[in-house]
Amino acid sequence: MLSVSAFRRLVRASAIYDLLLIAPFTTPWTFLLLREQLSDLNVRLGGVPLPVFGPFHVLIGSLLGSVVLVWSVLRTLDPQPRFGRYDAAARYLFSLWMAWAWLVTGQPLLWLFLVPELAWGLAQSLPLRGTGVGREGRARESLLR
Repeated sequence: MLSVSAFRRLVRASAIYDLLLIAPFTTPWTFLLLREQLSDLNVRLGGVPLPVFGPFHVLIGSLLGSVVLVWSVLRTLDPQPRFGRYDAAARYLFSLWMAWAWLVTGQPLLWLFLVPELAWGLAQSLPLRGTGVGREGRARESLLR
């Protein structure tokens, strides 16, 4: 069980990780540079080059990067436990789609994203000390509200 203060540090750490990882995805120019690096890395890991991205693919990638960037800034500045719980749920969804993509493509690069995503999701799913029913027998406020 984690204390609320330790959990807040965990939420902030996951947000900082996301900021560092997602920043290159947020603009079309940095996204295209990153795609080249990721393609080279995938080949070095035994995979094939990533497909060429057209403007629509870059748009979707940059939109996703922008949303995650804003979500990361929020969790960095205000690492509420409930934000950590929502982030864990999002990470499980992201992990599901990465696992699906790995099953379909077999590309080894996906493991470099999937493993940390699952680890952060599991960490932010840990139980908290001092939540649930208080000593007075009254239910405390849910972390998801």
